[in-house]
Amino acid sequence: MFKKTKKFLISLVTAVMTFATIGATGGAVSSAKATTINDTSTSNLSLDVKGAIAIDAKTGQVLYSKNANQSLPIASMTKLISIYLVLQAIKKGKLSWNQKVSVDSASYKVSQDTSLSNVPLLKNHKYTVRQLYQASLIYSANGAVMTLANAVAGSQKAFVDQMRALLKSWGIKDAEINTVSGLPNGEVGSAKYPGVADSAENKLSAAEMALVAQKLLKAYPEVLQTTKIARMKFNNGTTETEMENWNWMLKGLAKAYTELPVDGLKTGTSDSAGADFTGTVHKDGHRIITVVLGAQHKNQEDTSRFVQTQKLMSYVYNSFTYTKIKANQSYKGANSLPVYHGKQLTAKAVTGQSTEIWLKRGLSSNNLKAKLTGNKKLYQKNGLAAPIAKGKQIGTLALTVKGQKLQYLDGAASLQVKAVNTQTIQKANIFVIMGRAIKNFFTNLF
Repeated sequence: MFKKTKKFLISLVTAVMTFATIGATGGAVSSAKATTINDTSTSNLSLDVKGAIAIDAKTGQVLYSKNANQSLPIASMTKLISIYLVLQAIKKGKLSWNQKVSVDSASYKVSQDTSLSNVPLLKNHKYTVRQLYQASLIYSANGAVMTLANAVAGSQKAFVDQMRALLKSWGIKDAEINTVSGLPNGEVGSAKYPGVADSAENKLSAAEMALVAQKLLKAYPEVLQTTKIARMKFNNGTTETEMENWNWMLKGLAKAYTELPVDGLKTGTSDSAGADFTGTVHKDGHRIITVVLGAQHKNQEDTSRFVQTQKLMSYVYNSFTYTKIKANQSYKGANSLPVYHGKQLTAKAVTGQSTEIWLKRGLSSNNLKAKLTGNKKLYQKNGLAAPIAKGKQIGTLALTVKGQKLQYLDGAASLQVKAVNTQTIQKANIFVIMGRAIKNFFTNLF
């Protein structure tokens, strides 16, 4: 009895002395990164490609995958990484759209190669950043993107180093990037990356390429205003080049499909890569991103990459239902967390923002299950430290689906949603704390 009384008095004094508000910060949101993506098991789709993936552009939910982890040549899809850095430089004020840029010898030489995709540049003529940007995206002009790279970083090597650093910051650690255009290292002449074989090509996996596209669209959605252009003329100073977009799924081009209003992004072609395509479509108020690597490429007229992309996009829209999850939604068994020294002993938790999920046909929001994890940075003892403000992020809801396996580009196997507190919880006063301590003491005593 004496030991229990002594223990009670010590705990009571400790409780009384503890009034300082615990410093509270929201749970860190991890950045997206490419990770291991499991192949999708489905009998409804067979793609004749080496690797493929389809994701939701906003959440990164993987809707289809085939050999999505293997690193494969990406050819001119590389330009999406380069364009990200160009747009970043413009945003930071290092470049401006109307700024005129000179053409160096290596870029000039590449631009004259008619066996490659190019607009012919002149050595003694300057081009605006906007002109070169449009040529890079619409016509995949190699000399143009090389000229932009020099304007941003001062040299091809310095720009490639920036590309590598950017990918690493996104969690892509093993990317092979040697040229700004996607050409093999030996095909850019004096601009080749030192210490790397001439045969070296840029390589990423389908999952990593999808992440690149997702990052680009989130940071610079205005890129679609250019990637959706089917045709445009490029004035090189003396002549005009008719640029027809290599993305033939755009409206008005060879493989346009009325039910799929594709508005981007970028093709890539080489002998070793075959035909690649990172595409995106905005339909019924939501956007998906698809990547196909290593489609058949018999000749310049071969449309296999677009046929495979159409199959993939159609599969997504025919096999899934886009379902909205509202803010302030609660889930049975995952709707509260314990509170330490609060006027209320539990904090009710709801979704902090609206989000979306793709559910297989036949499933509904009734199939959603939730697991609530508290933000341990806010805990004292075994509960959230009071006071707690209304709307404070107090944890994370992990949503899964009965009857459907989920996977995301960041490696998650559930949809992660912020859980917030529904009401302000004040800190209990000393008498309430003492009263609880006394009650607990006698409850445990007997």
